[in-house]
Amino acid sequence: MTVVPEDRLMTLICDTCGEAATGRAYVLPDAEVVWTLVTDLGWSGSPFASGPHHCPHCSLLAPPTGGHASCDDHGPGGILGIDHVDDVTVVTPTGDIDLDTGDTLRAALSHAADMGGDVIVDLTRVHLVDSAGLGLLVRAHLDARDRGATLCLATPSPFVRTVLRTMRLDGVFTVVDDRETGLAHLAVTPAGPVGHAAVAGRRA
Repeated sequence: MTVVPEDRLMTLICDTCGEAATGRAYVLPDAEVVWTLVTDLGWSGSPFASGPHHCPHCSLLAPPTGGHASCDDHGPGGILGIDHVDDVTVVTPTGDIDLDTGDTLRAALSHAADMGGDVIVDLTRVHLVDSAGLGLLVRAHLDARDRGATLCLATPSPFVRTVLRTMRLDGVFTVVDDRETGLAHLAVTPAGPVGHAAVAGRRA
């Protein structure tokens, strides 16, 4: 553990140099989620208490990691691509989805809605989603449901899965492991809230 809880405060410890900083980190009812503390202090690293975390100085020295969106991949949100596969629109955002960057994703989801079919939001390159970003996804989900379509979340990071579970949204969204699984699922599942909602809780 690189975060030490004490009363209502948490101490963040840099995994590189050992520097420590203390502050509040409560945003979700889950003591393991400390990303607000990491952000407020200008640190980088995991949104979870288990780390790794880097102080502002060591953040410049921390080597990048591969695979899923890494702890140090945070940055301005954008759209990596919008792909049309049969009747499904796949939107691939990148960076953090928050209040400052949500407009870009909102525009992409509006385009997907205009296409009229199902939507997959590929979160492979997204690490953090704040309350504003989550609200944006919920509204897009409701819009899809109202027009008889489904919005899938593909490849969510462990943090996003925790947020969905903590906010009790894991039974609302259809969550799949990757875009290919989402495309296959949408191809065989009847459209509309009844058909797709049946798998949401099991896949999240």
